[in-house]
Amino acid sequence: MSKSISIGKVLALAILFIGCKTSNKKELAVSDLEMNTLPKNEVPDQIQRYIKYQDSSMVLINATIVDGTGNPIKRNQTIIVENGWFKAIGKASEIEIPQKNTLIDLKGKTVVPGFVGMHNHLHIPRFPFVGDIASKLYLASGVTTIQTCGAASPIEELNLANQIAEGSKIGPDIVPSAPFITGEGGNPNMIIPRNEKHLRDTMQYWMKKGIKWFKVYRNTSPEDLKIIIDEAHRNNAKVRGHLCSVTFEEATKMGIDGIEHGLNSASDFRTHKETGICNGGREYMDELLIAGPEVRKLQQLMIDNEVVLTSTLSIYEASVPNRAYADDRTLETMSPYLLQTYQERRKQFDEEVRDLTREGRLKRIMQFEYQFHKMGGLLCSGVDAGRHVLPGFGDQRNYELLREAGFTTEEAVQIMTGNGAKALERSDIGTVQQGKRADFVVLDGNLEEDPTIIKKVETVFKKGVGYTPEQLLKDTKGKFGLE
Repeated sequence: MSKSISIGKVLALAILFIGCKTSNKKELAVSDLEMNTLPKNEVPDQIQRYIKYQDSSMVLINATIVDGTGNPIKRNQTIIVENGWFKAIGKASEIEIPQKNTLIDLKGKTVVPGFVGMHNHLHIPRFPFVGDIASKLYLASGVTTIQTCGAASPIEELNLANQIAEGSKIGPDIVPSAPFITGEGGNPNMIIPRNEKHLRDTMQYWMKKGIKWFKVYRNTSPEDLKIIIDEAHRNNAKVRGHLCSVTFEEATKMGIDGIEHGLNSASDFRTHKETGICNGGREYMDELLIAGPEVRKLQQLMIDNEVVLTSTLSIYEASVPNRAYADDRTLETMSPYLLQTYQERRKQFDEEVRDLTREGRLKRIMQFEYQFHKMGGLLCSGVDAGRHVLPGFGDQRNYELLREAGFTTEEAVQIMTGNGAKALERSDIGTVQQGKRADFVVLDGNLEEDPTIIKKVETVFKKGVGYTPEQLLKDTKGKFGLE
């Protein structure tokens, strides 16, 4: 915790700030100055304990910024945050520095926008709602906004979204979803429409509660998907799909807004697939030429129709025997039940570790997404938590996998931040730019040189308030997936 600054040091700061306005030095040093912390606002005690910075005016100096736009990395930058918004960003010699503020030296650190998770559930298999722990894990990992992409406990999800918005609970901003919609033969816990009236009435029920996103699942029929898209679009809502019975091409032509998981859920290339049925052979995962005209034609169709593609690489990696390993912090966070199931699965994987079939498929999924992005498609990212892939931790792993897929530092950050904001039609978040909301993450190290720095989260800022990840993670140990 920072101490109050002495009068002498206040004068020293004032001199330093005046110098900032006239000096052409590339770097500022404040190693001999203590950071001041102004009196904290009235917030619930259960949230106050996580707050590191809560000042109306902050100056962050010597920052390396990956701003989420895809533009080149900026170095030796000064960031001014006022009342939760980015007021100015640039060289210290180019911007006016306010005199009363908290000063933070970011020498040797990297600033990225808060992550916008676009497939970030608040449930996992067997556990229909893990929101209280998941929300802490997301925020501690740098995820400041999530779209849940299907709800297993929609009322609890809505309640948590509202509690976070009003400040009584901590976590990322939540863009909630309706329950999953599927079709005959699908999961009975999801909405299985009886007829058109039932389907439209059900959607109206959730839209009246404020829901703007619907997720269709593998067994949704083409006829139902047309109705879902029509009803959603008539009410300014959107539809995303984990597809199978309906192909990417068919869904795109119907007007779907987003498609999940990329190549792994593309039934367009299945052998012996029947129209409207989730069946057919999956040989394409091992044989399809990603750069071939068939794939490129499909991707161009999606791009022309502004269909968002969401990457979920980390959850697929969790099924690859020679890669499906949990790190120490994951093992510490999982409940005894999840830890046991992981250990059992890992034992089975150890017997299959030389089977590289799924490794090859992961590489092809990466190629599909890389090509989609390079062709001009809007590619986003989400964790799709499950197995040993935890909320937040899996988002960070997605970054490393995007880099492995060939994306640059700037591109990978953009996919995880600015692109998500575009998909949500949010102009106030997703990038570190003047006039945007001050949602950003301070990473301890050089992200461009070392992708693993994505895990070294020093501070997470949401609406200009800085939270300490250590305390958030401490309070989740052994609690994720408690029975």
